[in-house]
Amino acid sequence: MTAIRVVLADDQTIVRAGFRALFDLTDDLRVVGEAADGPSAVACARRTRPDVVLMDIRMPGHDGLEAARRILADPTLTGTRILVLTTFGLDEYVFEALSVGASGFLLKDVDPDDLYAAVRMVAGGGSLLDPAVTRAVVHEFARLRGTLVGVERLDVLTERERGVVALVARGLSNEEIGARLVISPLTAKTHVSRALTKLGLRDRVQLVVLAYETGLVRTGDSVLPSE
Repeated sequence: MTAIRVVLADDQTIVRAGFRALFDLTDDLRVVGEAADGPSAVACARRTRPDVVLMDIRMPGHDGLEAARRILADPTLTGTRILVLTTFGLDEYVFEALSVGASGFLLKDVDPDDLYAAVRMVAGGGSLLDPAVTRAVVHEFARLRGTLVGVERLDVLTERERGVVALVARGLSNEEIGARLVISPLTAKTHVSRALTKLGLRDRVQLVVLAYETGLVRTGDSVLPSE
């Protein structure tokens, strides 16, 4: 079994030691590097090519948000995913991290089993956040911004793809999308993949962010866009 390679980026030594000790209890999760600030996190990721970086969102130097942005924009690190660590819950830093491509976030007091499951899910290409949590984060900070952004980005999508993205933003799985639109789950997955490619996004979390930022869906919507 190939181990999942993890980098720990947190400015507190005791936090990194605690996470390392937890990962050492598993057979498939291996810590390959540690960093105490943003620049070191970027350098460590480039050196070790991890599957997942557990990234503290508030660190010295350029912070975890900027470090995440640089890692996710690096063409040599296309296989690296970011899980944000925070003690603050649903704050604007989390929203920005999701916007730039982080695959989810964890509170630092996460239970070990939930930590393991999150890292495995993200390493396998999945997105961590429960759709309701994602919507809560995105809606709150889209509201605070007060204006819609990037509406023209949706012009590359067909009407069917817009409908599928709206359903993704409401938290529906491929199976549920297929049932709603009377198509197969595989066809639904294909529409999602095409939308991601056209929009230049990494995963479903970013689709949710974009759907709310552009006004494609809004909290409380009950009527689907035309399909």
